[in-house]
Amino acid sequence: MSRKIYCIASFKPKPGKEDAVFKALQALEPNAHREDACLKYTVTRQIDNPFAQGESYPIVFHETWANLEAFEAHCQRREIQEFFATHLEDPSGDIEDANVCVYTDEPADYDAPRL
Repeated sequence: MSRKIYCIASFKPKPGKEDAVFKALQALEPNAHREDACLKYTVTRQIDNPFAQGESYPIVFHETWANLEAFEAHCQRREIQEFFATHLEDPSGDIEDANVCVYTDEPADYDAPRL
């Protein structure tokens, strides 16, 4: 049974703010990596490629957490709360929009053992 949680957090910077948003998100990586249940926490930026021409927000965090409780605890950390308040919720912030989703790799009808 996998209890892992996968988070994809996409960010749309305001025009001209791409580098600032990328750097602000990179600054979150070191402390997230200190969390015992953080398995992966990497910010990426979209690049042009003829074999992958889909549309997305240009900056994406790829996160893997040991379990849902760890992900939710991460989201409640002061540093994370302040990031969203400063960069997204504040009208003067550098992020126009964000889309944060969580996923599981378990099928909906998986007969998970009870431990």
